[in-house]
Amino acid sequence: MIVQWDGHEMSAWDHDHAQAAAALQQDWAYGSTAVSLGALVLRARVHADGVPVAMAQFIVRRFGKLASLALCTRGPIWLQALSGADKALAYRAMRQSIPMRGLRFMMVTPDELQGADHGLPSMRRVMSGAATVMMDIAQPMDALRANLDKRWRQPLVSAEKSKLTIHRMGTNPGQYRWLLDAEMKQREDRGLEGMPPVWFQHYIESRKQPAKSVLLVRADVGRDRVAAMMFLLHGQAATYQVGWTSEAGRDLHAHHLIMWKGIEELRERGVRMLDLGGINTARSAGIARFKMATGGQVRVLAGSYFS
Repeated sequence: MIVQWDGHEMSAWDHDHAQAAAALQQDWAYGSTAVSLGALVLRARVHADGVPVAMAQFIVRRFGKLASLALCTRGPIWLQALSGADKALAYRAMRQSIPMRGLRFMMVTPDELQGADHGLPSMRRVMSGAATVMMDIAQPMDALRANLDKRWRQPLVSAEKSKLTIHRMGTNPGQYRWLLDAEMKQREDRGLEGMPPVWFQHYIESRKQPAKSVLLVRADVGRDRVAAMMFLLHGQAATYQVGWTSEAGRDLHAHHLIMWKGIEELRERGVRMLDLGGINTARSAGIARFKMATGGQVRVLAGSYFS
């Protein structure tokens, strides 16, 4: 296995990332955003017998001048069907050649299911796998609607009959900053962590056409905004990133309608996989139920591995 660490082109990376409908954390724009905020990003493309078989994006954390940790989240992206043994060779090649000085450590949280033959037996598992919900939205809308749990479909029907109006928001910071402010207030109230507001602005502006990076949908009652959602786009996939609702929006099931209209818009933009984000039935049971009742697949990932 030969690893190429430089000379990558964004267009080629974007093409392969889109074909795989890969995770947000492996998107070129995700890495560029990290660089704009001062992080070191390394990108690897692994070749076997001259054929590209994998690509991986690492965010590097330095510990003074002595040591560095390269973290690959929801990756690598496998470009070919590989056995566990071949994946292990790819990991070993990246670990041995990673261009960092001093003590070098590598951590990966592969976008693979728990129990899969992921090729990581030689690395130490240091964290259990997170769970997320993935929706295949390439299906026709009537099929997606039929897959909805009745506990999700009924609030949707109610919201469709209500006085809610749905609007697509603009991509200038002044048009969505209020949503990020509301998100920060939610995090503070619930003791949660996440990306800082400036990260979202950099990500949205990372491409010449912000509409290729974000979808913002708002629900109003009259002149009052009562709920909103932010979806980040990355190739043929998207991630539900931010959601806010007022008491009025909650009573009218605004998030059900926003999500449904958002799915319609994402499909029109060529998105085929929607990542609804992590679920925690102990800490955020209501949010977990909302995501799982969409008919998406609950995926428990393999975990984090350290070497």
